[in-house]
Amino acid sequence: MRVSQTLIPTMRQDPGEAEVVSHRLMLRAGMIRKVAAGIYSYLPLGLRVIRKIETIVREEMNRIGAQELLLPILSSAELWKETDRWDFYGKELFRLHDRHERDFCLGPTHEEVVTDLFRREVSSYRQLPVTLYQIQTKFRDEIRPRFGIMRGREFIMKDAYSFDQDVAGAKHTYQAMYDAYCRIFSRMGLEFRPVEADTGLIGGISSHEFMVLANTGEELIVFDPDTQYAANVERAEIAPPTIGKPEAALPLEKVSTPNAKSVEEVCAFLNMPPSRLVKTLLYQTGTNEITAVLIRGDHQANEIKIQRHLGIHELSLATPEMVLRFTTAPVGFVGPIGLQKIRILADQAVAVLSNFIVGGNEPDVHLIHVNIDRDFVIESIGDFRQAQAGDPSPRGGSPLQTARGIEVGHIFMLGTKYSEKMGATYLDAQGQTLPAVMGCYGIGVSRAAAAAIEQNHDDKGICWPMPIAPFQVHIFSVTASENVRQASEQLYQDLSQNGIEVLLDDREERGGVKFNDADLLGIPFHIILGDKGLAQNTIEIKDRKTGEKHHIPREKACEWITATVRAKLVFQT
Repeated sequence: MRVSQTLIPTMRQDPGEAEVVSHRLMLRAGMIRKVAAGIYSYLPLGLRVIRKIETIVREEMNRIGAQELLLPILSSAELWKETDRWDFYGKELFRLHDRHERDFCLGPTHEEVVTDLFRREVSSYRQLPVTLYQIQTKFRDEIRPRFGIMRGREFIMKDAYSFDQDVAGAKHTYQAMYDAYCRIFSRMGLEFRPVEADTGLIGGISSHEFMVLANTGEELIVFDPDTQYAANVERAEIAPPTIGKPEAALPLEKVSTPNAKSVEEVCAFLNMPPSRLVKTLLYQTGTNEITAVLIRGDHQANEIKIQRHLGIHELSLATPEMVLRFTTAPVGFVGPIGLQKIRILADQAVAVLSNFIVGGNEPDVHLIHVNIDRDFVIESIGDFRQAQAGDPSPRGGSPLQTARGIEVGHIFMLGTKYSEKMGATYLDAQGQTLPAVMGCYGIGVSRAAAAAIEQNHDDKGICWPMPIAPFQVHIFSVTASENVRQASEQLYQDLSQNGIEVLLDDREERGGVKFNDADLLGIPFHIILGDKGLAQNTIEIKDRKTGEKHHIPREKACEWITATVRAKLVFQT
């Protein structure tokens, strides 16, 4: 393709609206243009990247026997009400009425629609297992769309849904999908890590996220470098702390701590480290129910873990008014001693402490030398805090490390959550009616394109991985002689005939402009032609990412480039 005949409206300056690298560079490289908040048009170069990602996804989905279909974007509220998600999904669901005032929504995901299809069309175990997938535009009414196509209100997604006879079959399908996802992101040329994750709004038994590692990533993940264990911080487990010899219990003592509410203020006032203080966090876990969770002062509570332990879908910190009503103490001075009609949970790191500090349940008072069992009773001990670097690995390897990542894929073992509610059943070999065991699997196609840029860029522009680059080779000249023009044209024709995707910058522009645009667009190989090189019968080829330069004899250039590009596209399974 020729630059002069392609819509590539590059920008010299950084757009003011851009918040992250991928947003800035996709705008500058003329790949996307904003229509409204969280809604973008894909221009030719951006769409080429999307189509390449889709091709890789399709090939790997087809490879494991998944069948492609296309479900409607618009779905009826009745289907969502069958699974209780019409209300549970919240304000992120785009809702609308037709002319008859019937409720519909724009699909953010399609569990209900595909389960309805299954229950209508599948009735026997002989038709199982079956996995169905689509690549389609999805909609979520994000409260604050940001980061370009990374978190938009309209986005392109691959979603797949599997139906098996039993849990054993569902686990086999789940593993096949897990392996397919690993191949997909490897084929895309991305550095990624699968991590254990919370099931969130989708629900189900278990799930894994696939994170593209990038310093700019929104998500924090923890991992054990000695084992395969990795998880996002919402899901990450922490091994129980080693129990040493307990300290001798000291007498409980009340101390005055005027105006010292926060962990930092109390510890500074008492000259004690935060690890010796225990926070008493009060959560509203029912209409008129409060649960106290004890967390060490230098740790953060993990509300997802608390919810999972209590078997509830949501919880929130008690309001100051509720705190006063249940404890008679203002926020900042609440402690576990003397709490009435409030169950108390303790994080495992708190359970091994002796002689610690807590709130005194009255203004400007804390208690020191507090000990569990002697001074108060807890209902249960568990892992209720957020993992951090240095915590003991749950798999027994080295201490946990942290990294930042961008979620580009998520797979779920749903079990019978949807099939039971919607009556998606089949007859087994004995004629018994059973619910299908389901899984669902998503890949953010458009998000993967942005994540690739976040992981592959420099201060000049994008550095696309070869498999998803809009073109494989970018030809441009530094001089405007007829000899250089003819050589560029001949090489363009030869490479194109060899099946190489070539972008030829045939504009009458200065060499500096072409160099800058080439670096910005990030096509993997730059072929730079000039009179000096041609006089020496050589052509300069530069690797965009590494900067490595090769000077190849002109008559061998096409062969060398073709072989090198093809080698970078070979994926070893």
